[in-house]
Amino acid sequence: MSAQGKQKRLTTASIRSMKGGDRVVCLTAYTTPIARLLDPHCDLLLVGDSLGMVLYGMETTVSVTLDMMIAHGRAVMRGVSHACVIVDLPFGSYQESKEQAYRNAVRILQETGCDGVKLEGGEEMAETIAFLTSRGVPVFGHVGLMPQLVNTAGGFRSLGHSEQEATKIRRDAAAVADAGAFAVVIEGTVEPLAREITASLSIPTIGIGASVACDGQVLVSDDMLGLFSDFKPRFVKRFAELGPLVSQAVEAYAEDVRAGRFPSVEHTFQPRK
Repeated sequence: MSAQGKQKRLTTASIRSMKGGDRVVCLTAYTTPIARLLDPHCDLLLVGDSLGMVLYGMETTVSVTLDMMIAHGRAVMRGVSHACVIVDLPFGSYQESKEQAYRNAVRILQETGCDGVKLEGGEEMAETIAFLTSRGVPVFGHVGLMPQLVNTAGGFRSLGHSEQEATKIRRDAAAVADAGAFAVVIEGTVEPLAREITASLSIPTIGIGASVACDGQVLVSDDMLGLFSDFKPRFVKRFAELGPLVSQAVEAYAEDVRAGRFPSVEHTFQPRK
């Protein structure tokens, strides 16, 4: 069978080439059905360790494991035909050494078929990023607010208000780009600083709680769709309120079951004549 005309998925090189051009549309995905719905509209799907909070009810992302990320990475890959897919390296799977990071990144690539990995950190992770990228592992960087460091950062808060913080984030972003990352997330960073960093880097910046000037934007899908209601970050815009719709549907189902209205004849199997 000829493969002519078969649409190829976007690659990390495709995403990098979007710098200064079309905005990169990115959302998180954790399951096959959701990946199928998001795929036609997104350039980049991130299997984020945010799944720990969104799907598993964890308070932070710190308890997410490598096996969890691989399982969800596989699920997402079954649902995509267009978007580039990146899987987060979870806390503790890459900070010990660049060799540890490489082993675990290779596991993710081999066991999921995804296009690359994402890791948090700036200057302190530059050597690791360079080690990975020089050995064939595409890396998506992440600077500014880093959720995996919530225990040492004193909680979730915006950054870049002081010159000391701003200088650190500038240096982190430059280090990630210089080390070979194909793009970088800027999270929870004051708008003028995110705008400045975007203008200074040669790779795309993907904002979340950053600036409209970033080369692209990412949100947690469950936040954007109104499915996650534990809290709503300032930077989230709800494009739908699906949570109440789900509740209403379940209420209607429960009423029909209790009243004996479901299943009706059309939902049952009758003997063949």
